[in-house]
This record gives sequence, structure tokens and C-alpha cells, in this order.
Amino acid sequence: MVAKVLLAQLGLTVVLAMLFWGTDGRVSGYSALLGGLTCVIPNAFLALRLAVPRRDAGASALVHAAYIGELGKLALTVLMFSMVFTLVRPLAAGALFAGFIAAQLVTFSGFLMRDKQTEVEERTKDGG
Repeated sequence: MVAKVLLAQLGLTVVLAMLFWGTDGRVSGYSALLGGLTCVIPNAFLALRLAVPRRDAGASALVHAAYIGELGKLALTVLMFSMVFTLVRPLAAGALFAGFIAAQLVTFSGFLMRDKQTEVEERTKDGG
């Protein structure tokens, strides 16, 4: 499920970047791409952090990994935005934030996919 969401985020980022590039020009295109990547890369870090097997597989180890992963995700997001704003010239801020927000909204589709999967599994169990 996590891999599907990350791939969907990446796919939407590329499509949105191409749309911005085609309609608004090169600067908007790469700005949207950078915005989407500023969301996808930290999310991938968190996903990898949670997926790595641990010696102590207890609940406290998983919670600790989640805290570290979320802090790392936040730090990576701040770092990436800082790098984009300081190193990339020219930059279309609207396209950058549109790419970031669009990729972030894909996360909600993961919740919908999970709910749909749960619903299908329940129907299968009930024989319907």
C-alpha cells in the first residue's frame, strides 16, 4: 500500500510538472517538479524508516521508529524547501507549492484505498 501511494505521488508530480511546463513554461514545470519531490522524498524516508526490520520488533520499537521517521521527514522537508528557495533561480513559487500540495493530497487516496481494501476483505469473509 505504501509503495502504491509513493508511486502515485511521484506519478502525479511528473504529470503536474508536464502540465505546468506545457501551459506556463519551463520555470513553472521544474518548480512543480521540485515541489512534488519535496513531498515525495521525505515521505519515502519515513516509509523506509518504518519498513526496516528491527532487532526488537515490539510496539515501543515501532513507535520509536515512527517518531524518528517523522522528525526526519520534517527535517528533510525543511531542508529541501530551504535548498530550493536558496539555490534555484528563477523559481515559480505558486507552481512549487502546487506540486507539493498535490503530492501531499495523494496521501489521502492511500486512506481511501485502505478503506476500500478493508471493505472488500470483510465482504469476502462474509461470503458476499
